[in-house]
Amino acid sequence: MRISVLACCLVFGASGALAAPAVNAELLRLHDDLHLSEAQEAGWRDYTLAIGPDPQVEARHRAAAELLPAVPTPRRIALMQAAMDSDAADFRRHAAAVIAFYNQLTPAQQRTFDQETAPRAAEERAGAEQP
Repeated sequence: MRISVLACCLVFGASGALAAPAVNAELLRLHDDLHLSEAQEAGWRDYTLAIGPDPQVEARHRAAAELLPAVPTPRRIALMQAAMDSDAADFRRHAAAVIAFYNQLTPAQQRTFDQETAPRAAEERAGAEQP
């Protein structure tokens, strides 16, 4: 449910043990390709913390998925609406973090960020890494 904000939530939305190393590799590659200045490193740290997997969000999703089959339809709909509202709030927080970091980048770094976090670019890189 993260967007291209991390295509953009980088390449993101990675939860699970198998997905985490790929996301970490993508973030490391992006960091290296951006050639951040010392002054930009704090913004990078804030950005990566904000877009990273959140155990509370993942637990909320698991709990809702387990509860859905056991509740009557009106409660199920209310639960789904509450989950969507929470996901939308999470998205807004992630988007704000991405934009705050992006605004610290030079125009050249912004172009690199745009290219490397675009959904198509992320899919191509993932496909190239498959055996």
